[in-house]
Amino acid sequence: MEELFRHVDEEFDASLERLREFLRIPSVGTDTSFDPDTRRCAQWLADQLTEIGFDAQVRDTPGQPMVVGHWPNPEADGPRLLYYGHYDVQPADPLELWDSPPFDPQIVDGPQGKQIVARGAVDDKGQVMTWVEAFRAYRKVHGNLPFPITILVEGEEESSSVNLEPFIRANADELRADVCIISDTGMLGVDRPAITTMLRGIVYIEVSLAGPTHDLHSGMYGGAVVNPLNALVEILAGLHDSDGRITLPGYYDKVRDIPKEQRADWQAAGFDERDFLATAGLDHSVGEEGHTVLERIWARPSLDVNGIWGGYAGEGAKTVIPAKAHAKLSCRLVPDQDANEVLQSLVSYFEKACPPGCRISIKDLGKGGPIRVPSDSPFVEAARRATSHAFPHPASLIGCGGSIPVAASMRQILGMDSVLLGFGLDDDRVHSPNEKFSLTCLERGIKTHLALLRELSTGV
Repeated sequence: MEELFRHVDEEFDASLERLREFLRIPSVGTDTSFDPDTRRCAQWLADQLTEIGFDAQVRDTPGQPMVVGHWPNPEADGPRLLYYGHYDVQPADPLELWDSPPFDPQIVDGPQGKQIVARGAVDDKGQVMTWVEAFRAYRKVHGNLPFPITILVEGEEESSSVNLEPFIRANADELRADVCIISDTGMLGVDRPAITTMLRGIVYIEVSLAGPTHDLHSGMYGGAVVNPLNALVEILAGLHDSDGRITLPGYYDKVRDIPKEQRADWQAAGFDERDFLATAGLDHSVGEEGHTVLERIWARPSLDVNGIWGGYAGEGAKTVIPAKAHAKLSCRLVPDQDANEVLQSLVSYFEKACPPGCRISIKDLGKGGPIRVPSDSPFVEAARRATSHAFPHPASLIGCGGSIPVAASMRQILGMDSVLLGFGLDDDRVHSPNEKFSLTCLERGIKTHLALLRELSTGV
């Protein structure tokens, strides 16, 4: 490990410059106006893998392209590994809240030392580069990688990965491996690594409520006809009761309380509720009564309205009753909830709540199942050992409130579990202006992935 780590330190400036090149490409996969840049980003990554020695290609889908790379190594005696990541990023809006242009990465001082600020810095370009740079260092020092390795990097993760499962199914034999390694999660602190063994799933919808045939003068019609915005707000408010519980019938039927042992492990992990809330500029939590903040974000389901619109919202006055109202909302699911069942429950709820004379429609914007990774997996144990080479504290096994649908897809389609080994921090401002990635996390992430290759080479 000494020689490998020394190489990382000596070449870190070059690794950082490659990350800056990656971040300069505005690969906003959700916006078709960025399609040429998104493809350029995929090609950039494929070229980097080719430079290391992978057989890498940009592969087309009906949407954004995939990057697939192979390191065959047929003589290797160890496991076959599949590494997954995504190169697409969230839109940068609102631009006026950035301290620097979102696709002009800057190195600035932060609470954990130097950090790189740009859209995609931690989600997920910086984390993808932890293992790309680890492969580069291992190849440079040892001349060969120790196992057959396949790489799959998509460009639609931020838009619900609509073409991912069809691609995996169509290329199952090519992608099949013993385990999938994913770096798109977080840690408990810059010195406290973590491996995520519980991950919430997601159901994401857009609901539209139509009333009058056209916008109406609120003085002439107000108080006499249905206002779709008023009605939709009331329907949305009914999704929670006064104790913070979700009112969808059967929503909690498959939700299990976490075991006492796991609760004790989480309490000992060093999570600070006040610090967590402070990253959002808050000092008070809300949510389901009877559960801690940590339990609510890791082990309890949630439902949130993500946006609502209709009528007139421009400058000045325009007093109308809108003809239509719209909202987007997401449910975060825990094992063993079923995404399709929750979607149907939402459809039934809105159809039943639709006011007389109105029409309601629901658009499925994507869904993914929750997962639970066995904590005694030999690959999880190898990852825990690997973190001990790069961090001053051992890795904790944690849950995650976010969703990575590919982990469920890997299990369902390819029959393998994932190791969720991420290096993000709570204050990285994921999906927000001034997204950042600590350079300490970048360096330790590269070293951890190097150590994981070494740990797996001793057997699992």
